[in-house]
Amino acid sequence: MKKEIKIALAGNPNSGKTSIFNNLTGSHQHVGNWPGVTVEKKEGYFFYNEYKISVVDLPGIYSLSASTIDEKIARDFLLDEKPDIVVCIVDSSNLERNFYLVTQLLEMKQNLIIDLNMIDIAEAKGLKIDENKLSLMLNFPVVKTIANKNKGTDILKKAIITAYQNKKISDFKIKYNKKIEEALKRVIPLLEENNVKEDKRWLALKLLEGDQHIIHRIKEKYKIHNIEDKILPEVTKIEKETGEDIITLIVDNRYGYIKGMLNEILQKSFKRKISWEVSDQIDRIIINRFLGIPIFLLIMYATFQLVFTVGGPVADLIDTFFSWLGTATGEILKNAGASDMLISFFVDGVIGGVGSVLVFLPNILLLFLVISFLEDTGYMARAAFVMDKLMHTLGLHGKSFIPMILGFGCNVPAIMATRTLESEKDRILTILVNPLISCSARLPIYVLFTSVFFTKHQGLVVFSLYLLGIVLAIVVARIFKNIFFKEEVAPLIMELPPYRIPQFKSVLIQMWLRAKVFLIKAGTIIFVTVVLIWFLGSLPPGVEYASEKSIIGKIGKIFAPIFKPAGFGLWQAAVALVFGILAKEVVVGTLGTLFGGEEGLSQILPHYFTPLSAYGFMVMSLIYIPCIATIAVIKRETNWKWTLLAIGYSLILGWIMAVLIYQIGNILN
Repeated sequence: MKKEIKIALAGNPNSGKTSIFNNLTGSHQHVGNWPGVTVEKKEGYFFYNEYKISVVDLPGIYSLSASTIDEKIARDFLLDEKPDIVVCIVDSSNLERNFYLVTQLLEMKQNLIIDLNMIDIAEAKGLKIDENKLSLMLNFPVVKTIANKNKGTDILKKAIITAYQNKKISDFKIKYNKKIEEALKRVIPLLEENNVKEDKRWLALKLLEGDQHIIHRIKEKYKIHNIEDKILPEVTKIEKETGEDIITLIVDNRYGYIKGMLNEILQKSFKRKISWEVSDQIDRIIINRFLGIPIFLLIMYATFQLVFTVGGPVADLIDTFFSWLGTATGEILKNAGASDMLISFFVDGVIGGVGSVLVFLPNILLLFLVISFLEDTGYMARAAFVMDKLMHTLGLHGKSFIPMILGFGCNVPAIMATRTLESEKDRILTILVNPLISCSARLPIYVLFTSVFFTKHQGLVVFSLYLLGIVLAIVVARIFKNIFFKEEVAPLIMELPPYRIPQFKSVLIQMWLRAKVFLIKAGTIIFVTVVLIWFLGSLPPGVEYASEKSIIGKIGKIFAPIFKPAGFGLWQAAVALVFGILAKEVVVGTLGTLFGGEEGLSQILPHYFTPLSAYGFMVMSLIYIPCIATIAVIKRETNWKWTLLAIGYSLILGWIMAVLIYQIGNILN
């Protein structure tokens, strides 16, 4: 049996941490949530010699101050789970900022490996790092990697094994301001008296910083309930004698140490490589205030053209397969003497319902592929930067655009990503409008209707729907800001990561992880729903399948009149929208179950829809009530008040937009 090593990957955002994780674990990884919160947790493993190494990818953080949920998660994991090794991934082209986290990990007495990643970019900027000298200074291993080219991975694996076998305990210590050091000497004995197990110097430092999470931890774990009363006089004394805020003093001392260390290990050359100058030239175009937004729209348009041009023929092949499978299954069951009801269950219910959704897997894979590619190149952060002025004018923070872009994949992780927004107002506004961003679950609806009604302009029509979602999100945010929030929007301060050539393996892994969620949905929620719809369409016994007299028909007829002004007042459409609240893909699955699979849909839909009403139906599907999973995460991130507002306004807005499109379209015609 192999020995197991547990390691954690830590690092700043955009340091290449995800690429390192993918290089180490490959396909042996899974995604869940951290206990008690909706923040994504990535875990994986790999084998090396006689060891199985489990890898936990901590959220990207700049420090361990626990001022954000990501920082709290990372620090709690290090304190409670006590990994054997922490690999800190450092952006070699931005050492001063990245080493702030390194110093904090060293002070926590973690068994550390420092990974100088993106070493090629550092060299392109004329930086030469003496990793051997750095290793001697800190007494910990230092390795160099280029994660997006998968260079240095084997060296890192060997360093992990060596670090595990040596199990060093850090003697690292920053010499702080004299007054702080004197206070530490008085606080540490207080912790020793109460048998505190963690590193006492680090805890004492956090207490002086006024870290509420650490204060609460000490009260709960060690029952030192009067700890604040004993620390406050020390802090007051330091601030009075120095005339400085204590946190500022501590931060300045850390950066003072980092600057001194970098002077020893870093050589700078003013000769810059052409590739870095080219990168600057690209930014002058990409984030240009006149060209930035048109370029973003052009990239979006090109994405959807690619999704349909390349994905369409593959989707047709899958459609042909499911049509054959339905016919063959029906023949086999008929020859075996199965009842008409059983045949209908498999052919109309299972194959017709689930198959009609899976047909669009190639389009979804391509969309995820492009999104993963753009993320890896560093363009996504620039898209937020480009949109900042517009977002600011309309009442949203520029950073809000990042969760909105993530919404193209799925609204659930996009809403989770709002935790990076510092302002509660910005966070709530972004959460409320995020469901208007067209997620991949709506894509099967768009592909189905555009393939039937807009064959020559599929990419353009879908592009217009995605653009409509963004425009509505921005407009609704402005309205909500004027109603609920009056404060000024803070200016955007964000880091633009360097351009990188995407690693093919990393892009494919990200694409697959996202597509896997879609497939799991198809095998669970969508399967159960289409089977339920089939049963309701087959009952009461003896009724014609999926007729108006069936239970599903009666349910649909209750809601159908609501949608008549929008041009799709048929009960099948009403049923599809009602059950689509469970998962948006179910809209297509429901229609497939009621009309006999994707091939049947392409022939039947023109009898019930016109191009105008079909577009209105797609707009309704884009805007109306978020899916159950999105509703749940809105509730978890906010409260019932904001959740009910999100449900109510989106339902009303979806109906109004669909009706306006249909009625105005008819007048113009």
